[in-house]
Amino acid sequence: MTAAIRQYLVITGNYWAFTLTDGALRMLVVLHFHQLGYSPLEIALLFVFYEFFGVVTNLVGGYLGARMGLNRTMNLGLFLQIVALAMLAVPAAMLTVPWVMAAQALSGIAKDLNKMSAKSGIKLLVPDTQHGTLYKWVALLTGSKNTLKGVGFFLGGVLLMAAGFTGAVMIMALALGLVWLASLFLLKQELGKSKAKPKFTDILSKSRAINVLSAARMVLFGARDVWFVVALPVYLHTVFGWDFWKVGGFLACWVIGYGFIQTIAPRITGSRGSRQTAVFWAAVLALVPAAIAIGLMAGWSPQWVVMGGLLMFGVLFAVNSSLHSYLIVSYARGDGVSLDVGFYYMSNAAGRLMGTLLSGWVYQVYGLEACLWMSAGLVAMAALLSLGLPERPPA
Repeated sequence: MTAAIRQYLVITGNYWAFTLTDGALRMLVVLHFHQLGYSPLEIALLFVFYEFFGVVTNLVGGYLGARMGLNRTMNLGLFLQIVALAMLAVPAAMLTVPWVMAAQALSGIAKDLNKMSAKSGIKLLVPDTQHGTLYKWVALLTGSKNTLKGVGFFLGGVLLMAAGFTGAVMIMALALGLVWLASLFLLKQELGKSKAKPKFTDILSKSRAINVLSAARMVLFGARDVWFVVALPVYLHTVFGWDFWKVGGFLACWVIGYGFIQTIAPRITGSRGSRQTAVFWAAVLALVPAAIAIGLMAGWSPQWVVMGGLLMFGVLFAVNSSLHSYLIVSYARGDGVSLDVGFYYMSNAAGRLMGTLLSGWVYQVYGLEACLWMSAGLVAMAALLSLGLPERPPA
């Protein structure tokens, strides 16, 4: 086993362990506060700081990764997640909304430090000329992460039933603590540390390709979350009459399937992505939410329209997401890679924040069809922005 593969396995193992706790914690918070009588919209608002601090963390985290090394930012992310879990292991009387939002903010910082470090680290483990290998490694990391996030949803429900809320977060904090201790010894020192000390002003990308791809990523993820974060769960609960467990279980299965498609995206799009590939798959994706909206407005069976549309949207969005994840790692500079990747995932977090806020407001005022039309428009915008990308990633 080569040193690069050993480091890839350490990075992936860290990312997997973190992702399991991230998915489980989200489900724990959702289920626990649902039991306390909070509405779906109120529960969604608990995660606003989680998304907001993702924007800030990715912007500053890329700079820290280039200055300190990606091994330190990844381990810092693991440690902060342990602290966030410990914050929630307090007596029930202390679990106020501001306290939970603060813990979620810390968890959001931890998640994006961990993700930025993992994606940046892969760039440094694959030779610049091996684009096909890079695409496969990024797709595997990205897809497996989302599959495990879905598994984390189930894990959160099981832990809540078996150990209660406080016991569940303590178990996860202890398990992640063991992973953190192992990572301190196994992860290569100085990984990703820039040879030229970057200035703080370098956090803003000067690369046209990075800027264009970041803008496309922002609207792409806004398009997903504008109907997926709040509107869809509430719709499934109120219109389909599903109970909360069925909604959570269905969304967990959707995320697991979505992650699997991400892992095989290179087989679907070809082993090397390009501008034409990004434009084509975004354009095809834009048709799906529009078709769902038309079906609902025409009075067709909501179960068939929404379920069928969700499956198609999941497949196509997974391909788009995996392709974008490869392109950013491929476009990023070798020295100081975390600066470019951090800037890009800052845009990703901004898109999620925008989608989360719009999802609750648009659905409450105009309904699911309006959310779907907005989603279609945002994906179409991503396709148009992708026209501005370079023909191919640099060799």
